[in-house]
Amino acid sequence: MSAQSAGATGQQSSTGPAGEPIDVPWASLEDYRCFGCSPHNPYGLQLRFWTHPDGVETAFRADRRFESYPGVVHGGLVSTVLDETMGNLLVLRADRPAFTVALRVRYLSPLSVETEYRCVARLRHNQQEPDLVHAAADVLDLDGAPMASATGVDQPVSMERARRHLVVSDDEAQMLTDSLAASARRSEPI
Repeated sequence: MSAQSAGATGQQSSTGPAGEPIDVPWASLEDYRCFGCSPHNPYGLQLRFWTHPDGVETAFRADRRFESYPGVVHGGLVSTVLDETMGNLLVLRADRPAFTVALRVRYLSPLSVETEYRCVARLRHNQQEPDLVHAAADVLDLDGAPMASATGVDQPVSMERARRHLVVSDDEAQMLTDSLAASARRSEPI
């Protein structure tokens, strides 16, 4: 990945989407290695996020290491970008960790390698499942044409419950809790 995300090609774009840059709460951890959004994972996508009127946005460009058919971005990578963008929106709005429990992706057109795209995620309200948070996201080309879309459902959990799955110290858990609370104060609640 490159363009607005520093990504796997190591290239950094000088401009990002029009919104304000967002610091993800996990960035407070020194050894944070998320495949999707950690700037510390040299093998990851290194996605960066910006505010968007509908929610959050990222921009990305996949190089040939993320190819399926010649010249085409692997669909699993596209679904990762969609899930990562929705997941970060949900965590930022819920002010606590959340785990994806459902993801449905629709591929509308193959994405080309070495081409810039953006992904925009927004919340969807579902009163039938009040303990779950629903979101939708679209991968768009630079003209705004949809290339892929997804709907996702996440289960927000307390830090105590999340720690059953996370490998973090007590100090790191507190840092995450503080970062999540600060992010929630800067954004609209769910």
